[in-house]
Amino acid sequence: MKRLAILGSTGSIGRQTLDVVRSLPDEFDVVALAAGRNTTLLRQQVAEFRPRYCHCTAEATAEGVEHIEPREMACLPEVDLLVVATVGDAGMRPTLDALNAGKPVALANKEILIMAGGLITAAAEAAGGRILPIDSEPSAIWQCVKGDERAVKRLIITASGGAFRDRTWDELSGVTPEEALKHPTWSMGPKITIDSATLMNKAFEVIEAHWLFRTPYECIDAVVHHQSIIHSMVEFEDGTVKAQLGPPDMRYPIQHALTFPDGLANETLPDFDPVGAGSLTFEALDAGKHPCFGIGLEAGKRGDTWPSVLTGADEAAVGMFLDGRIRFTQIPDIIEATLAAHTPVKDPDLEAVMDASAWAAEYAAGSVRG
Repeated sequence: MKRLAILGSTGSIGRQTLDVVRSLPDEFDVVALAAGRNTTLLRQQVAEFRPRYCHCTAEATAEGVEHIEPREMACLPEVDLLVVATVGDAGMRPTLDALNAGKPVALANKEILIMAGGLITAAAEAAGGRILPIDSEPSAIWQCVKGDERAVKRLIITASGGAFRDRTWDELSGVTPEEALKHPTWSMGPKITIDSATLMNKAFEVIEAHWLFRTPYECIDAVVHHQSIIHSMVEFEDGTVKAQLGPPDMRYPIQHALTFPDGLANETLPDFDPVGAGSLTFEALDAGKHPCFGIGLEAGKRGDTWPSVLTGADEAAVGMFLDGRIRFTQIPDIIEATLAAHTPVKDPDLEAVMDASAWAAEYAAGSVRG
């Protein structure tokens, strides 16, 4: 049995990870669970999966389980795979700890790679740890290139377009958080759903793919694909294009990472129905309609501590929108203003990366006080 530690077990990806574990009971042993403040759900998960260790940022957690920190979970000898299903920088240090210990990490938290892609990939290479992407788009690329020795010419990442894909930017000033959270195809957590509506998430995925697959930015494209059936494509130097297809269900890429390298049948997941999927369409991504995409991509290309500031400012701005403190269309303005106020640190270490993100979150929040 593969022994798992799951960080962010009560969030959207964490819950779906446990759905996969539940459907393959003879394949996995849940050793440790870590959560935020949802103590009720964490207790239910502990009662069902019987981990030896748990952690919760709230004071009260489950009884009869040893409480340890996520960084300790990452390095437990009895853990074979660390699943990082947190958001923001919450899983940064445990991810590095696991990779430095030579352990594989199933990574759903794209902000970790955005902020510290160089540090994360260097740690994996130095100690022999492996990053197994859970995010659907990089997972799709991974599935396309895995085992193929041909040179890659281009990565093509697809975007659903988010909740407001049929509306112009000028029409979005008065939209509510409830409207923005109604994603047309995917069921995800609130932060990533808003990032999908602004298309900041797509900028994050381009940066993520740059680090995971060592691909220059000029060789990564993003296109709008409303049906969310093709999750990414890879064009090889010989002109061949591979695409990874499937229903918009995060359990597929989760299971692919959890069961790697074997792959297992899972009868709880529906078979792909190409006829039922209907027509598959593609459109150019209009950066003018989605200012966050351009802002995010530029910050990623600039490197140093700019991507850390990007993630910190975005998290703060999205949080303020969800709280009703700012309009949807203010999100890119706040991020851009925070980036403009930043003095970058060249070749940052982990502390500089974390400090830049924290500074950005505080600066962005302070920009709308009063």
